[in-house]
Amino acid sequence: MNFKKLFIITLIALLLAGCSTPQDNAPEGPAVLRVGMECNYAPFNWTTTTASDTTVPITSVDYADGFDVVIASMLAEKVGMQVQIVKLDWDNLIPALQHDQIDAVIAGMTDTPLRRESVDFTTPYYVSEEVVIVRKDSPLASIDNIAALRGYKVQGQMNTIYDEIIDQIAGVVHVPAAETFPASIQALIAGGVDAVTSELPVAVGVVSANPDLAYVQFARNMGFSGSEQDASVSIAVKKGNIELLNALQSALDTISETQRQQLMLDATARQPAGE
Repeated sequence: MNFKKLFIITLIALLLAGCSTPQDNAPEGPAVLRVGMECNYAPFNWTTTTASDTTVPITSVDYADGFDVVIASMLAEKVGMQVQIVKLDWDNLIPALQHDQIDAVIAGMTDTPLRRESVDFTTPYYVSEEVVIVRKDSPLASIDNIAALRGYKVQGQMNTIYDEIIDQIAGVVHVPAAETFPASIQALIAGGVDAVTSELPVAVGVVSANPDLAYVQFARNMGFSGSEQDASVSIAVKKGNIELLNALQSALDTISETQRQQLMLDATARQPAGE
């Protein structure tokens, strides 16, 4: 090969090396919205191995489903992002936000003054009602006043408003909080506690899956005080992340109350029997 041919081949090689491949020029995909939740609190969120039009992958074999998952997917789409569900223990949700491991918590979390010291919240995306779950054959199944729980063993989930409200019951036996909500239901079924505090949609699902249980709705002004605020759930973002907070709030404002209620009814209807 003479010098002239070698020069031409080298020049062509250099020109090709400088050209971008189609992959290099491909537009980047949408930004990812990493949403933390327990995936263990139906009908708000749960884990399943079956994919559907309401699920989002967690791992190669597991999927997240539930009211929170649908809301997260809708909001991500509205703000031009792709949702990613990150399964975390309840106590790790806020620390994960603070350490930029997730971008938002959509997990049935109530906006409280204490939490506001660490994170920022949107307005509520769902407002429920505080109830208690009892055994169906218990005398508590017919009560309509929290005062009737006096002397009974009542339990809630650790680090939630549902553990705190138990102290509103005069003379109650406040059982140490369960680490998870399913653990408190198991304690109720086993007879270790007499009642478990809950919010209405969750209670409906629990009772539908456990016919030996019932839930109690209290008469007006005879339930837990501050119940409307305590039973509301909001989206949390890292404190100071105003851009994301405003984007999610604007997107949330486009979802009507009627639509939110229907999404919750749908989630309650499709939750697994074991949840």
